[in-house]
Amino acid sequence: MATKGTNCARFRAAGCHDAAIRASTCLSPSRTPTRSAIPPRQSRLYLITPPVIEAPKQWVATLEQTLDAGDVACLQIRAKGLDDDSLARLVDVLRPPAQRRGVAVLLNDRPDLAFETGCDGVHIGQGDMPYAQARAAVGPDGIIGVTCHDSRHLAMEAGEAGADYVAFGAFFPTETKEAPTRADVDLLYWWSELFTVPCVAIGGITVENCRPLVEAGTDFLAVSGGVWNHPDGPAAAVAAFNRILTEK
Repeated sequence: MATKGTNCARFRAAGCHDAAIRASTCLSPSRTPTRSAIPPRQSRLYLITPPVIEAPKQWVATLEQTLDAGDVACLQIRAKGLDDDSLARLVDVLRPPAQRRGVAVLLNDRPDLAFETGCDGVHIGQGDMPYAQARAAVGPDGIIGVTCHDSRHLAMEAGEAGADYVAFGAFFPTETKEAPTRADVDLLYWWSELFTVPCVAIGGITVENCRPLVEAGTDFLAVSGGVWNHPDGPAAAVAAFNRILTEK
């Protein structure tokens, strides 16, 4: 059975970014190892839950089938509009089956609850808790990812602060969440050539449009609607994404 610590380590290893790299890396082109200096890595799937899950205890069977359909590095629990108790109960249902499968579980926006509910880490936006406070909340071993929109400056700041990954987007129109910015694929090329901190591509990603992002060097494809709303079902979507990700 995978433990919380192992899932964190696996997620970091998937992006070739362990604690030693994070502690020693200064994010400037002159001092940061380039992508060519580290082993090549394969892009992986980063799954985000639907914004609303009506019956979590019944829906967990769908989650299990989806996770069993192919490689998934991470599950981000993103549920808006829930009070703390309801959110904690949701995490208690969704977290165990994911962690048993070696999938790192991140909670969106809530570093405090992420630690209390046994998640592997947290994803924070630019309007959420500052990185330093989030790190204090989740501890030294927790994963912290930071939304950087389409900004190179924000990404470098987050990486220098110690973020475990930076997230760029939205790359395509999305109905899952209102996207304040539109990112260009050149941003992924730039980041993957210069920096070792993993990057996540997010926003409107589907089986049909993801190839350019993979080719540009993204470490993770963050997908929600592209999996849960797939016409053949979420398990088929995960399998299809994995076929594309292993082509590279």
